[in-house]
Amino acid sequence: METGVAASGRRGALRGRAEECGLLDGLLADVRRGEGRCLVLRGEAGIGKTALLDYLVELASDVRIARAVGVESEMELAYASLHQLCGPMLDRMVTLPAPQRQALEIVFGVGGGAAPDRFLVGLAVLGLLSEVALERPLLCVVDDAQWLDRASALTLGFVGRRLLAEPVGLVFAAREPGEELRHAPEMRVSGLREGDARALLDSAVQFRLDERVRDEIISETRGNPLALLELPRGLTAMQLASGFGLLGARVLSGRIEDSFVRRLNVLSDSARRLLLLAAAEPTGDPLLLWRAAEQLAIGPTAADDLEGEGLLAIGERVRFRHPLVRSAVYGSAARRERRAVHLALAEATDRGVDPDRRAWHLASASPGPDEQVALELERSAGRAQARGGLAAAAAFLHRAVAHTGDRRRKVDRALAAAEANLQAGEFDVAHSLVSIAETGARDELQRARVELLRARIALFSTLGSDAPALLLAAAQHLERVDARLARDTYLDAWGAALLAGRLATRGGLLEVSRAARSAPRPDGPPRPSDLLLDSLATLITDGGEVAAPLLEEATRTFTEDEGGTEASRRWGWLTVAPTSALWDEKSAYAILARQLDSVRAAGALARLPLDLSTFDLLAARCGDFASAEGAIAEADALGKPTSTAIASASAMRLAAFRGREEAWAMIESVRQEASAAGQGVVIELTEWLLALLYNGFGRYREAVAAARTAGEDRPGEVLVSAWTAMELLEAATRSDNPEIAGIALERIVAATAFSRTDSAQGILARSRALVSEGATAERFYQEAIERLGRSLLRPELARAHLLFGEWLRRERRGVDAREQLRTAYDQLSSIGMEAFAERARGELMATGEKVRKRAAATRDELTAQERQIAHLASTGLSNPEIGSRLFLSPRTVEYHLSKVFPKLGVNSRKQLGRALRGPVI
Repeated sequence: METGVAASGRRGALRGRAEECGLLDGLLADVRRGEGRCLVLRGEAGIGKTALLDYLVELASDVRIARAVGVESEMELAYASLHQLCGPMLDRMVTLPAPQRQALEIVFGVGGGAAPDRFLVGLAVLGLLSEVALERPLLCVVDDAQWLDRASALTLGFVGRRLLAEPVGLVFAAREPGEELRHAPEMRVSGLREGDARALLDSAVQFRLDERVRDEIISETRGNPLALLELPRGLTAMQLASGFGLLGARVLSGRIEDSFVRRLNVLSDSARRLLLLAAAEPTGDPLLLWRAAEQLAIGPTAADDLEGEGLLAIGERVRFRHPLVRSAVYGSAARRERRAVHLALAEATDRGVDPDRRAWHLASASPGPDEQVALELERSAGRAQARGGLAAAAAFLHRAVAHTGDRRRKVDRALAAAEANLQAGEFDVAHSLVSIAETGARDELQRARVELLRARIALFSTLGSDAPALLLAAAQHLERVDARLARDTYLDAWGAALLAGRLATRGGLLEVSRAARSAPRPDGPPRPSDLLLDSLATLITDGGEVAAPLLEEATRTFTEDEGGTEASRRWGWLTVAPTSALWDEKSAYAILARQLDSVRAAGALARLPLDLSTFDLLAARCGDFASAEGAIAEADALGKPTSTAIASASAMRLAAFRGREEAWAMIESVRQEASAAGQGVVIELTEWLLALLYNGFGRYREAVAAARTAGEDRPGEVLVSAWTAMELLEAATRSDNPEIAGIALERIVAATAFSRTDSAQGILARSRALVSEGATAERFYQEAIERLGRSLLRPELARAHLLFGEWLRRERRGVDAREQLRTAYDQLSSIGMEAFAERARGELMATGEKVRKRAAATRDELTAQERQIAHLASTGLSNPEIGSRLFLSPRTVEYHLSKVFPKLGVNSRKQLGRALRGPVI
C-alpha cells in the first residue's frame, strides 16, 4: 500500500508519517547498536500499519529480515505463524541447549517427544533469534498480529518482553493486540492529518472533486489511508459528485472490504475462484495453490487478471495486496463456493506432509456430520497436543464434535474437547462443551465425568469458593464407577477447600475430609496420592495426634521421591501440606527443591508459578528473603500466572515481613481481591501478616484486633491459623489481655504438641514463656532459643531473643537483657526485618545502650532480577544456565552482571558469594 512520498523526498518516507517513521528509525538504530526492542503498531484496518512495516523493512537493508503474517483461518493451528517466522532459521537450532533444541524440534515437527511447555518453547525461540543475530542484527516483522494463533502469540509475546541485550527487533502490526501482547511497548497509528489526507485523496481521484464531498470523505474516513485510496476506486465522477451511499453506517473495515468486493465484479469467473482459493489457503505456498487450482480446472491465465488488478501476487509466495482483500473475498463467497475450494485444497495437500491442514480443509468442506472427518480431526488433535499446542488440540476436538453423528461418541468427544480447552485456559468454551456432553450423556460414567469437568473448570477458572462443592459432588458420584478417580477428585476437592477456606459455600475442609475418609478404597497398595489424602483428611477429622503418623509417612514418601511420582507432578504445592502441619521446614525445602528442579529440567513450567509461590512463603518464614525475592522474580519472568489475589500475595508477604510502610496498602488490596475471588486462604494470610506487621511496630492492641479470628473455631483453617495464633498470643500478653492469650495458647498447643520437630517444640516453648513468670518463663525462653536455633525458622529465633530480652529488662536484669536484645537486633537486621529490628533497637536504647541504626546493605541496591542473577552466578551456574532458569538470553544475563559487579564492588564471580547472603533454590 502506498501512502505517498513526503515532501523531503527521502526514499521510502511516508506522507504524513514523520513521527511514526522517526520512532521506527530509532528502533532500528537501537537494534543496530545491539539493543533488543519490541514494538506493537496498533490501529484500525487500513490505517497504514502495513505501509509502516514495509517502510521499516526497506530501511533495514543491512539487517536480516524475518517476516510472518497472522491469518484468521490459521488461528487454531498451533505455532503456524511461528513456522513462518522461524522456518528459515532452523539450521541454527543445533547451537541451542539440548532441552531448548528438543522443544523446537517437537514444535516444528522434526523430532518426537512429550509436548514441551510453552515457556520452554519461548526460551528456545529467544535463544534461536539471539543465535541468528550473532551474524548480523535481526528484524522480525509480524503483520496482522491480531490473527496469530495463540501458541505463536504467547511465544512471541514472551520473547518480546525479554529482548534487552540482543540485536533483535520484534515489530508487530495489529488492529487490537491480543492479551499476549498487551504489555509490549505500543505505538497507536492514527489517521492522516487533513492536509495529508486531502493530498492523498486527490492523488487517487483523476478528476476534480466537489469540496463538500471531499471534506465528507476525509471526515468520515478519519484520514484512513487505505479508505482514501480504495473507496473512490471504480466509482464514476457522477457517483462521487453526489456522495450518496458511499459511506454508510458500517464500520470502516467493512466499507473498505466492500470496495474490494466491488472490484471482483470485473474479474473473470476463473480469477474469482483462484482468488477465493488463495484466501482459503493460508500458507502462501504457490505449488499447493496451483495443485488445488488444477482440481478446479483453473488455468494460469487467471493469475494475470489478479495481478493486473493489484489484488494478488504469485511469486515465491502468494501474497495479497492487503490483508483485507483475503477477508473480503472469503467473507463474500457463498458457502457452496467455500466448501468447493476447501475440498480442492484438501485433495491437493499431501497427507504425509501436512495431515493437520488437510483435516482442517476436509472439515471446512464437509456440509454436515462425517465420522471419517471427525476421526481425522481427532488424530490431528493428538498430534497438536504432542507438539504442545493445547489450543490447537482443543480446536480440532471442538470441530470433531460438530462432525460427529453418533450420540455416545459425541459425548466422549465433547468431554475430551472440554478437557483440552480447560488445559488451554479457554474456560467459557470448555463450559459450553460440557453442556453439550451433559445433554447427550446416557450412562453413569459419562454423567460423572460431566460433573468432574464442570467442577475442575470452576476450580481452575476462579480458585474460588464454588469449586469445593462441585468437586465433592463429582467425587461422590465417581465412587460408584471409578474408585481411584474418585479419590483423586477428593484430593482436588481438599486442595480447593483449603484455598476457599471460610468462604467455601459448601464442601469445606471438614465435609470433604469426612467424605474422603468414608469413600471406598481401590484394590492394591496405596498410591502416594492416597497417603497424601489420608493424612490430610485425618488431620481435619481427628486432629494432629491421630494424623501425625500418617503425616510423617506422607512427608517421608514425597521427601524420598527421587524419580518424581505422578502425584508429585499433579498436586505439586499440596504435597508439602503435611510438612506444614508437622512444622518440618527441612523436609519442605527438600520436597520443593526437587520439584522445582524437576519442573525446570522437564520444561513443565506452566505450574511453576504456584510452586514458586509455595516456596517463597517457606523462604519468607525461614528469613531467606533473598531466595523469596528471587522466586518472585522468577515467577514474574513467566508473566502473571493469574489475576487472582494468590498471584499478589507473594510481594505482600515479603513487604510485611520486612516491615515496610507499603505493606499496609498491599494487605488491604489483596484482602479485597481475595474476598471478591472467594479465596479464604488469602484472607487468612492477610490477617496473619497484618498482625505480624502490627507486632513489628509495637502496636499490640491493633495486632489483637487483626488476629482475633485465630481464636474462632474454624476446623478448616489448619495451617495459617497457628501462625496467626502466635501473633495473637504475643499481642495479647503485651496488651494485658490474659483471656485472649489463653485462647491463643490453646491453639498453639493443639497445632504443635503432636510434632517432634525443633520448630514446633521451640514455638511451643516460646509461647509458654510468654504466659509464664519467674524461673519457669526463663527456662521456656532458653528452651525456645535452643530449639529454634536448630531449626530453619530464623525470624522466630530472632524474635525469641527479642521477647526474652524484653522480659529480662522488665525483670530489671539490664546486663542480661542487653545481651539478648543485641543478638536480636543483629539477627533481625541481618534478615531484613526492619520493623522488628527497630523495636529491638528501641529496647536496647531503653537499657542505656547507644545503638546506631544500620545503613541499608549495598546488596539492597540491586534490583530483584539483578539479585537473583547474582545469587545464581555465585553458585557457579554459567550464563546459559542462569538464562534457562530465568527465561533470559545469556547476553541479557551478562548485561545484568555488568551492572551487579560495580554495585557490589566486586570484579569476579568468585567474589559474589562474599557480597551476598542467603541460599538460593
